[in-house]
Amino acid sequence: MNKNIFVAILAISVMACSKDNNTATDNNAKGVLSVEFDNIVGNKTLQLNTGDYINALGQSFKITRLQYYISNIKVTNEAGVEYVVPQDSSYFLILGDDRSSRFAKVNVPEGDYKKLSFIVGVDSLRSTMPVENRTGVLDPTGDHAGAGMYWTWNSGYVFFKMEGTSDAVPGAAHKFYYHIGLYGGSDPASPTINNIKEISLDLTQGGISQVRSGFRSNVHLLVDVLKALNGQTNVSFAEKPTVMVDEYSRNIASNYVHMFAHDHTENGVKDESEL
Repeated sequence: MNKNIFVAILAISVMACSKDNNTATDNNAKGVLSVEFDNIVGNKTLQLNTGDYINALGQSFKITRLQYYISNIKVTNEAGVEYVVPQDSSYFLILGDDRSSRFAKVNVPEGDYKKLSFIVGVDSLRSTMPVENRTGVLDPTGDHAGAGMYWTWNSGYVFFKMEGTSDAVPGAAHKFYYHIGLYGGSDPASPTINNIKEISLDLTQGGISQVRSGFRSNVHLLVDVLKALNGQTNVSFAEKPTVMVDEYSRNIASNYVHMFAHDHTENGVKDESEL
């Protein structure tokens, strides 16, 4: 083999493995696991206000606002042992107009993780806690005037919010609003709609997460928000331009469980600029 070709192949092999971290693990040490929520619409990048998209019914639309809660993160290692991130560190609000919010970063024990689980929404236990136990992105008295992710009149969080415009919507403004929440209610004797959804993703195909102290492992997810509109129920902007606390919200929640797909994992990350 030509020496130059051999050197080139060797260099490519080294670069291909540069994102793997095969060092031994220390169960007493922790590292940073980040989950990246990369919003797309079908095969297009999400572009608020300007992107043109078409749903399964052939209705064109634009998205002007997209945001959703991610919580209760869990990971499972190759031995099948599950680690549950402490709840106080496990609530994140993903904002479509703020790329810095796309990372959910948590500390987990060193290890090689093959499965990731999380909830879309806010669990019933946290939803009913005193306000002092709901801080940060959950603070009902905080910036919800801007983000608008808490129903003060209904004492509950909006788990998933999509707003936009479509010519299919009747009226001059052509606006649609999908605000999906409801956790089942606080009274077991009189349960309400429960739209809390747990997502579980196998990481073995796109690359397991190798968490090591001093490094960051980034699990890159593609979030196809078109699937919130298309699927078991194809949502019509003409027939359902507004969905909030009604029975139809179940359909959108059942659709959006399919939005999340693992694309790849970046291990051994030192700085966010590498992502």
